[in-house]
Parts: sequence; C-alpha cells; structure tokens
Amino acid sequence: MKTMISKNKLLAFLSVAVAAMSCTPDTIDGDGNGLTPTNSDASFTVTKTSENHYRLAASNNNYILSKWDIGIGTFASGPNIYDIFLPDEGTYNIQHQIIGQGGMVGGTASQTITVPVRDPKAGNLIQGGKFADAADVAKWNMTFSNPNGTDGYALWSWGIGEATFTATKWNRNVLYQEVQVVAGQKYQADALISSKSGVEDSWFEIYVGYTKPTANTDYTGDGNDSTWLRGINTWAGSGKDPFAKSKISVIGSKNANNPDGIFTATKTGTVYFALRTGGNNMKDGISITSVEFRGVN
Repeated sequence: MKTMISKNKLLAFLSVAVAAMSCTPDTIDGDGNGLTPTNSDASFTVTKTSENHYRLAASNNNYILSKWDIGIGTFASGPNIYDIFLPDEGTYNIQHQIIGQGGMVGGTASQTITVPVRDPKAGNLIQGGKFADAADVAKWNMTFSNPNGTDGYALWSWGIGEATFTATKWNRNVLYQEVQVVAGQKYQADALISSKSGVEDSWFEIYVGYTKPTANTDYTGDGNDSTWLRGINTWAGSGKDPFAKSKISVIGSKNANNPDGIFTATKTGTVYFALRTGGNNMKDGISITSVEFRGVN
C-alpha cells in the first residue's frame, strides 16, 4: 500500500529538518571546533647540535602548523622540528606558537638561548644595528644633503629598538658605519623595516662601497644609483602602502642586476655600509632595526 504525503505536510517536514540542522552545535564537548588546537601545549626543547647551531623540537603536534620567532621580533612558519643557525653572540628569546584552523593561536611558549661566540664567517659585521640604546646609535655616522636648497627636512629619530627616517621636499641623508671585509668574500645585507603610513616619491636603500660618504653627495657606493643591495623605492614599486615589520629582502624592491643583495669584496680593508634615504613626502617615515651584513658562501 502506498502512503501519500500532501505537499503542505512535506514542506512542513523539510522546514523542521532544516531548522534542526541549523541548531546543531559547532562544538562537541571534548572534540573542539577545529579553530583552536585541542591541546594548548606549545612547549619545545632546545638541543645544541654544534657551535651556533640548535634544534628546536615541539613537544606536541596536535595542531595545524608551528610559527617561530627565533629572536628577531617577528613570527614565521616553521617545521615542528626546526634546525636553526644563530651566527651572532648574545641571548635570544625563542618563541613558539601553535596555530589552528583560521590562523587561531592555541598557545605560545618561549625559551632563551645564549650564544657565547659569533660565527667567524657568518656573524653580523654591523654594530649597533638594533638601535637599542644611545651606545648603539653612537656606532653610526651621518651626512646630510639638500640638493635643491629647499626648506624641507631629512630626519632620523631614535626609538627603543628601532630608528625612523622621514623626509620632505627631496631632502636626503646617509647613515653609515665602517666595516672590515676580506678580499674575495661575498657579503649579504638585510634588515627589518616597517612603515605605519607608507611613503610617496621616496627611497630607502642599502649601499656598500670603499668610497666614504660625504656631505651633499648622493651616495652610491663605488658605482651609480643602480648598485644598491636592498631597497624600498616607490618608483620600483615598493613602499607606497603601509607595511608591518618584515625583512627588506622580502618586501623591498629587487635590484635586477643584483637580486640577492650581494657585495663581493675586491680587496681587504674598510668598506662603508650605508643607508641612503630621502624623498619628497615620507609621511610617518620608515623604521629599521636588526641591520645585518654577513659573509655568505
């Protein structure tokens, strides 16, 4: 025998079913909803594997991915077992975050690592590159250039842990220090930079050369204005919009002639590591910290 259901009754039944489905909870006790890890244990172990090399191993893997801050002040994705190289002497605050679906942070843990000796080749040659205090700032020298004789300005300001440069009306500045290099060795430059506002008609570039910067000279190392190693340059497509603290090698413009930012020493002796900066309207400016210049293979 066939059972007939009227159209109205069928619609009523479907409405109740849909309502029941919409009221199903997103979470079930003990299971979670997948947005945050069900175990908030972000702890990790640290093992020294050789001089300046360490292995970080997460104590639990009940999450989607790990993020690590290896003492530079910013997190990046990394493996659960992470082999790191710390070429500079000092104390590092290492942090580990565990991440669930939707990027939710389930937990954070930290440990300190003290590195007693700088790696002889890859150690950072820059002094005072974190701008942590007056002693750091004193490691740097400065020249000023106002080529158009305008009433604008080019200013460096010193915060705790960073330096900020801003300029108007095409004024410019070179912040530099001496570094000792070895003939035939390759070196690579980098830094952490940020800008709350972005900039207009501006440049913020790293040059290295044997020629010493002088006042009222548009410094270009030993070459021309196409020999920069790293740079924010609005004409090359970078820096116009605000950007969070990131490595200049990642968010900056790439020099087509030298995309890896390599300086090759042609003779042993003193070179000048220089931040060549300036512009027409830098608004809130560009901030910099963790400046590096290291030997590479």
